[in-house]
Amino acid sequence: MMKSPRSPKARRGAKLGQHLLTNVGIARAVAVAANVTHGDRVLEIGPGKGMLTKEILSLGGIVTAVEKDPAMVSVLKEKFTDELSSGLLTLIEGDARDYTPDKVFPKGAYKIAANIPYYITGELIRSCLTAKNKPISLALLVQKEVAERIARGKKESILSLSVKAYGTPKYIKTVSRGSFNPPPSVDSAILAVYDISNKNFKKIEEEDFFRIVKAGFAQKRKTLAGNLRKILGVNSGEALERVGIPEKARAEDITLDQWFALTKYLAQ
Repeated sequence: MMKSPRSPKARRGAKLGQHLLTNVGIARAVAVAANVTHGDRVLEIGPGKGMLTKEILSLGGIVTAVEKDPAMVSVLKEKFTDELSSGLLTLIEGDARDYTPDKVFPKGAYKIAANIPYYITGELIRSCLTAKNKPISLALLVQKEVAERIARGKKESILSLSVKAYGTPKYIKTVSRGSFNPPPSVDSAILAVYDISNKNFKKIEEEDFFRIVKAGFAQKRKTLAGNLRKILGVNSGEALERVGIPEKARAEDITLDQWFALTKYLAQ
């Protein structure tokens, strides 16, 4: 049987990395996972046709949505005429990488709920968590593998450590690929991050922490001591010993607290 051709909008969405949400229950679950309550300001990234937007609004959220696709912007303007007029919805046509959380909400409390393009997942998560004015909470639809690696993985990665350094990640639920149009090639998941703050960087510098983490993961097959020799020289083994990290340990096996301890020791 021949497959029916995708519509022009579906093809355009796929080109932009968009997989439009078609499951109302999942849209509701994302809004609830973001802890949206009446009067909350909410940043939505990539609203598409507005399924998630509608659920955020139904919970009493005041939405600022950033959408790159002009065709989707037209759909949203037609669908949410009243909300746009009343100020319950503000629509920004542009790339979320340009309209960062700090640019949209430089002051005041806000939350984030989004179905983000897979190919910029890491970049957008970093943008949200490293913002000067951080969100209270965020809930994202991401690849299932990415959500598991961040919230459930037994091994750490640069991304998982980056998220945990700022907040508490939680795997909310698995989302089948059939909940989107066009369907992605893999399943997705709702990933939430709570208690977002800069509290872990009161005694150490963010720049120092991430420089050491990136150096530690430079070559996966090497031990942590081996990777750190590039920035610490022959003293890398001694530094690990001082903070209780085994000499043969690999970066993926080091806990967040151990990375903090190592950063603090090296800063001294």
